Amino acid sequence: MKDVIRLTEGWSLHHDGTPLPAQVPGCVHTDLLAASVIPDPYLGLNEREVAWVGRRAWTYSRALDPQDTAADGHERTDLVFDGLDTAAVISVDGRELGRTRNMHRRHRFDVTGASGTLRVDFASAYDEAAAVRARTGDRPNVYPEPFQYIRKMACNFGWDWGPTLVTAGIWRPVRLERWSTARLAQVRPLVTVADGTGRVEIHVTLERTARGEGRRLGLRASVAGVEARTETDGNDAVLTLDVPGVALWWPRGYGDQPLYDLTLTLLDATGEPLDSWERRIGFRTVTVDRSPDEHGTGFTFVVNGERIFARGVNWIPDDAFPSRITPERYRTRLRQTAGTGADLVRIWGGGIYEDDAFYDACDELGLMVWQDFLFACAAYPEEQPLRGEVEAEARDNVVRLMSHPSLVLWNGNNENLWGFRDWDWEPELAGDSWGGGYYLDLLPRVVAELDPTRPYTVSGPWSGSWEHHPNDPAHGTHHSWEVWNRQDYAEYRASVPRFVAEFGWQAPPATATLRRALPGEHLAPDSPGMLHHQKAEDGNGKLNRGIARHFALPEDDFDRWHYLAQVVQARAVAAGIEHWRAHWPRCAGTVVWQINDCWPVSSWAAIDGDGRLKPLYHELRRVYADRLVTLQPGTEGPRLAVVNQSADPWHTRVALRRLRADGSAVEESVREVSVAPRSVTRLAVPRALVPDASSAKEFLVADARPDADARSDADVPAGSGARPGTGSGGETLRSLYFPVPDKHFAYPAPRYDVTVRDPAGDGSGTGAGGGSVEVVVTAHTLVRDLLLQPDRLGPDAVCDTGLRTLLPGESVRVRVDGLTAAERAGLDADAVRAALFCVEPV
Repeated sequence: MKDVIRLTEGWSLHHDGTPLPAQVPGCVHTDLLAASVIPDPYLGLNEREVAWVGRRAWTYSRALDPQDTAADGHERTDLVFDGLDTAAVISVDGRELGRTRNMHRRHRFDVTGASGTLRVDFASAYDEAAAVRARTGDRPNVYPEPFQYIRKMACNFGWDWGPTLVTAGIWRPVRLERWSTARLAQVRPLVTVADGTGRVEIHVTLERTARGEGRRLGLRASVAGVEARTETDGNDAVLTLDVPGVALWWPRGYGDQPLYDLTLTLLDATGEPLDSWERRIGFRTVTVDRSPDEHGTGFTFVVNGERIFARGVNWIPDDAFPSRITPERYRTRLRQTAGTGADLVRIWGGGIYEDDAFYDACDELGLMVWQDFLFACAAYPEEQPLRGEVEAEARDNVVRLMSHPSLVLWNGNNENLWGFRDWDWEPELAGDSWGGGYYLDLLPRVVAELDPTRPYTVSGPWSGSWEHHPNDPAHGTHHSWEVWNRQDYAEYRASVPRFVAEFGWQAPPATATLRRALPGEHLAPDSPGMLHHQKAEDGNGKLNRGIARHFALPEDDFDRWHYLAQVVQARAVAAGIEHWRAHWPRCAGTVVWQINDCWPVSSWAAIDGDGRLKPLYHELRRVYADRLVTLQPGTEGPRLAVVNQSADPWHTRVALRRLRADGSAVEESVREVSVAPRSVTRLAVPRALVPDASSAKEFLVADARPDADARSDADVPAGSGARPGTGSGGETLRSLYFPVPDKHFAYPAPRYDVTVRDPAGDGSGTGAGGGSVEVVVTAHTLVRDLLLQPDRLGPDAVCDTGLRTLLPGESVRVRVDGLTAAERAGLDADAVRAALFCVEPV
């Protein structure tokens, strides 16, 4: 049987002639940081102080023990790197084994009998990119960094939310594999299902030693109690397993996620195992319906025959140093993602093909994965040496990831066809290659050959044909960025794209995150550290204009600015999602930019770089719930949309109230509404209930109470700060319509009472979960967008709700977890009030 020796210990990083302890997997920055050679680049302005690291060559080395590479009962010993970042020369005692120039693929070298010093010499990524650029010529991109000339995580070179930290190192595991006769070189399971019977067609490629050539070998596969066997004296074989009565894998909210253990064993002539392979698989079908209709060209995911409105989020690398992302961290972040109600995660093309632990968690959680191939926002040369690397990388990762049922789409790139058409690339290219051959020819051929069980799309965005603009909202997928860049968020309601694959609004991270990342700084929107941790072009200008359209822009009040920026972010994203969900099935999905951050920064994320939840996170829980009530502005006045994405019909009473600013009623009505499963009911609001379009003293409220919730409380991540059932469950669903911006509305001065309770009710102050308190806020006036910022009570505190609007006499209970005993002891109503914010009159 194959023997594996993991090479995690004994590595050194050479820095100015001095060997430093190195962690593998890891990278130069994390090793230098651990050795106190560089400061933490995430803090203050330190990113600038470490820029030199990415411009130097680096060497990793360790001793290669002869007993580890000797035959010792095996014919062959291979040195296997799962990830080298990026341009490297690998040698043993001065004998070169090979060269690499791709962070995104695996490499294997024969080291049988070798011993001595194993060295991995990394060139500067800048030097490698410059060398390739000199061979291929210049190509345009959106950032002044050469990321398209090297197969490396593009956002290493900086992005409009990320730092410029150009890494090098052995970023994924490395090992020795000792084997004889033959090994499993490639295993491709094609998993399909029809009429209740699952089929697994396993395509196997073998590598043999010289002594193994021509020998007849056996293959045995099993899944769900079904076994298949075959023999071969060649290097290719196929085994097929038909499994009757399989349970289908479903996206979350549509059914369960049963997973089956699939095993494959390579046997010698005597039946002894030589090598083995195993994965968990799920049985499901997935297509994308791109049919034309009266509105244009659709883009709808269809899983097991069920048409789905995709409730999605965009994912970037969770750390600028991805070797630090553990399986536990993946699972935490993805459980948080599931806690928003999302059912789809798009892995963006400027990052990485994530670790297997990412896809394993998505399989279990029912999160569909949209996987970009790794091209973003640039014209990519198609000449060598890049073309060969791109094909090898695509083949490697398609095979590695195709067993995961959560993976539902391969996407050729991020925004490159849009860029070619709209960003003045064509004149600059003057006929040079730009990547079109990858997206329109090479990648679809690779997917069709290796993984024909799931769909491929050319780009995000892509209209499906050059006959339409690549980002035409009426055709295919659409990226909506004009609103954030130039308009008020109300403009999301001006169109109904067929599928919104990117849109979003910025806000700063939590206050505790800022204080940790900017130690000693007097926080202000334009303080040095705040500006350094704002990477978007005119980012603060766009934040301020977004606030000013609705509120009086605060002067010299950072806390107020911070609150209003987070309110506008939550409202903006909600405005888009509510509008587009109300137009299902014409619009078949929204993918919010973005769920996570890679460092502490002002960005579009719902979860900040320290893992703290922004108000947007809780707002996503409301607008991504199975059941949603929303008042949609229109030229004829507001309309009521009642959205039911659950599998059950929804019969509810919607209370419509036209209220004055003081909370008194002008007119009231109750509507009985029935909504079929997976559908939307749209109703006109009676004229008598509509506030005057210029009224600064009246508003409209729609309240409904759901009778069921398709999401169980078990789906809510423990410790995420999310209340089970928020926006669905047993809580009233509410939508508000104000005819004028907040700064023109006659808000009363907010008055409310605050009490702090022990949720255990025994006076212990610890509660059932330990470290918990319950805050009850009772309103005496209209209180709009009340927000408790838990990190102001304690840096590790989380709460179970976000922005809430209370009418006079209403109360909200907020559970706060994660407080220390000392923090609980000092917590009273006054301390809570200091952490509470709401909209105030101008």
